[in-house]
Amino acid sequence: MSLFGRVVSINAGAIIAAALVLALSPVTVSARPQTTEIVVLALGTIVLLGVNVWLVRRAFEPLQRLAALMRTIDPHEPGRRIKLDGAVSEVADVTEAFNAMLDRIEQERMLSGRRALMAQENERKRLARELHDEVGQTLTGVMLQLEGIHRAAPPEMGEAIVQLQETARGGVEEVREIARGLRPQALDEFGLRSALATLAAGFEERTRVRVRVRVAPDLPALAAEQDLAVYRVAQEGLTNVARHAEAGEVELSLTRVVGGVLLRVADDGRGITREQAAGDSSGLGGMRERALLIGGVLAVRSQPDGGTEVTLAVPVKRETHLR
Repeated sequence: MSLFGRVVSINAGAIIAAALVLALSPVTVSARPQTTEIVVLALGTIVLLGVNVWLVRRAFEPLQRLAALMRTIDPHEPGRRIKLDGAVSEVADVTEAFNAMLDRIEQERMLSGRRALMAQENERKRLARELHDEVGQTLTGVMLQLEGIHRAAPPEMGEAIVQLQETARGGVEEVREIARGLRPQALDEFGLRSALATLAAGFEERTRVRVRVRVAPDLPALAAEQDLAVYRVAQEGLTNVARHAEAGEVELSLTRVVGGVLLRVADDGRGITREQAAGDSSGLGGMRERALLIGGVLAVRSQPDGGTEVTLAVPVKRETHLR
């Protein structure tokens, strides 16, 4: 029965029951009601209203359950849908419409987010190429010119020229480091395994924090956008370790699990609070967005023995393996 039919039936039943009680019981009402008659009518009205409210509330209970389930939907956990067993037709229609709306929102969010991230990555790639080819080459030319000037300059200017050469050489290294951060060349040329090893080596060299890298040999092949998402999450995780963790050691691992692969970045630093892990600071919002776009699940938690653990579960459909 529909919700409308239930409410009408409840009210009709209450009115019919009241009419039968008045018709079949010895209760009478005088032209000028007496006190006892007023008391009986008041009690009967209260009972009738109470029964009506109770029955109507039960009829609307599926709507309350539906509203409670709607509040549990988290945009950071896609794929969750409402299932309400035994719902009346109107509530079932609302449930179906709400689930269909979630499908459309998630699909559009995924498409728009993928377009935005691809545009961002293309711009990063362009900037990295220009920094490497234009600015890097210019600074290299400056170093060569300074070398020629150094040979022709008087001895008293030698120290100043050497300092200029070191400054130019440092600029070249800075430009190359920025270019590598913008677009991982190792990922494009050698694949995810080599890119993670290069990322860890560079991080260890810059921060003096030991990184233990463990990549399983039997990893299934990932799509290009999944490779990039795994790399960026690992990169952001290591960046957060350098900025906030005060750690002495980091474990970076990529292992095979049922249905996909699991990236894990764990440090032995001071850990992260529950409020920080639930927020979008420290790049967590971007990491979650990347996970959503590839159908993955990102988790950030504080470890029992100290430190922070970041995991990214990536689903894989194909069964080919990384070389």
